[in-house]
Amino acid sequence: MTRTIRRLRQERTERGVTTAEYAVATAAGAGFAGLLFKLLSGGFGDGLIKTLFEHVLRLLGLR
Repeated sequence: MTRTIRRLRQERTERGVTTAEYAVATAAGAGFAGLLFKLLSGGFGDGLIKTLFEHVLRLLGLR
């Protein structure tokens, strides 16, 4: 076989790999976003954000 035919066959067999990688990355991103939303929308997230802003304001000398 010539190089061109081998390369074309290899490219053809790897086309679905990219799609699968995108699907896995999208699912992982959606799961991570859901986890962050759950953490930050509850009492833990509220306290964390308040503490963070108070700390930043103290560092800036505004409090």
